[in-house]
Amino acid sequence: MRPNAAFRALRGSRSPGEFAASVRRAAREIGEQVSCDARYVGRVESGEIRCPNYAYERVFLHMFPGRSLGDLGFEPRAAVRGRRARGGKDAPPRTSMRPTPPEGPAEHSPAASAAGGPPPLPPFPALPPARPRTPEFAEAAVAEAVRRIRLHDDRHGADDLYARACCTLRTARALLPETVPRPGSDAERLHAAAGELALSVGWLAHDSGRYADARSHYAEALATARLADDPALEAHAFSNTAFLARDTGRAHEAVRAAQAGRRAAAAAGCDRLRSLLAVREAGGWALLGDPAATREALTTAGDLFARGAADGCPEWMSFYGEAELTGLEAQCWAALGDHTRAAECARRAVLLQDPHFARNTALFTAELAADLAAAGRPDEAAAAAGGALALLEEVRSARVRAMLDATAERLRRWSGRSEVDAFLTNPGLISA
Repeated sequence: MRPNAAFRALRGSRSPGEFAASVRRAAREIGEQVSCDARYVGRVESGEIRCPNYAYERVFLHMFPGRSLGDLGFEPRAAVRGRRARGGKDAPPRTSMRPTPPEGPAEHSPAASAAGGPPPLPPFPALPPARPRTPEFAEAAVAEAVRRIRLHDDRHGADDLYARACCTLRTARALLPETVPRPGSDAERLHAAAGELALSVGWLAHDSGRYADARSHYAEALATARLADDPALEAHAFSNTAFLARDTGRAHEAVRAAQAGRRAAAAAGCDRLRSLLAVREAGGWALLGDPAATREALTTAGDLFARGAADGCPEWMSFYGEAELTGLEAQCWAALGDHTRAAECARRAVLLQDPHFARNTALFTAELAADLAAAGRPDEAAAAAGGALALLEEVRSARVRAMLDATAERLRRWSGRSEVDAFLTNPGLISA
C-alpha cells in the first residue's frame, strides 16, 4: 500500500477525529450520511482505501471544490472496482496478469444489430495455468478477475462476457486447495474469492437469460460461502438467488432466499447489504400480490439505506445507490399493478443513476418504458423505449432486450401515433 500523502496534506493540523467530524458536517450539508471516524481517515491516509465509495466521493468533492479524486490522492474507480474489502490484500501487479484474447468468435448478441455496434471489449484477465506457489497469489489473481468482470459488466452488459468468464471460473476451481481451509488462512480467502467469482459468472448468466446456469453458479457460491464461513459472501449469494427467483416467477423462493440473506447479513456489519436484502424480499412479496408485506419490506429497506454505507461494506455493493434502490422499488409497484407509481420511481432511478453503470441505466430506462406503456401513456413510453434502445448500442443485455420487445408488443395497439411508430420501426428493434 502507498500512503495517500495528498489526502494527509488536506487534513493539515487537525487530528483524524477532528477531520472526520468535518467530513460528517459536509455530508449533512449535501444530504449525505457517512459514518466517517478517525479510523476511516487513517485507512484513507495509509492507502488502504484506494478509492472512496460514491457517498464519500460526493462529500469530498463538496469539501474541496474544483478538485478531482485524483487530486485528493485516490486511484480511478476502474482500477479498484470489484476489490474485496477483506483485510487489505491488494490485487497483483498488472505485469502478473497476461491478457488473453477471447476464445473463438464472439457470441452473437442482439445488440450487435444496432447501428454501429458496441465498442470492442478490453482485454480479459487470465488466471495462472498451473497451481501458483501460494494461495495468497492465487487469491489476488482471482480477485483481479472478479474486478475485471464487474467493470466490463457495468459498462457493456453480460451477453458477450459469459463464455469467457466461465473459462476463468473453471481455472479458479482448479486453484482451490483440496483440504478444508483453516479459519483466517490465505486458503480460506482464496475460497471466498472463488465464491465471488462464481457469483459474478452467475450474474452474467442471469442477465443474459441463462437462468439454469445462473442458479447453478449461485448455489456454488453459497456452498463456498459456508465452507469459508463468510457471512457477507453468503448474504450476497442469497441476494442474487432471491433476484433470480423473482425474475423467473418463483415468488415464495424469492422471499425465503431474501430472508435467509438478511439473517446472514446481520453478521456482516453492513446496513446497505441488509437494505438490499430487504428490497429483494419486497420484490418477492410484490410478486405474491401482498401489498402490505411489500410496503413493510420497502420501508425497512429505506430505513437501513438511510443509515449510510459503513466502512466494512463489501466493494461489490458500489452499484447499490439511491438509483438502484428506487429502480427496485419501481419493479415492486409494477408487480403490484400500480404502474403510475412504478413509472415515477423508474424515472427517478434513471435521473439518479451514475453514468458508469451503463447497463443499469439501460435497464431502468426500459423499466420506465414498460411502466408508462402499462399506464396507458404510449407516447412517453415510446420515447423512453427509444432511449433504452439507443443505449443498447453499447450495452449487451438479453434481459433489457426482452423488456423492450415486450414493450413493443404492448405499444402495437397504438400504431399510427408518430412517437410509437418511430420506435416500432427502429431498425435496432428485433421484433420490428
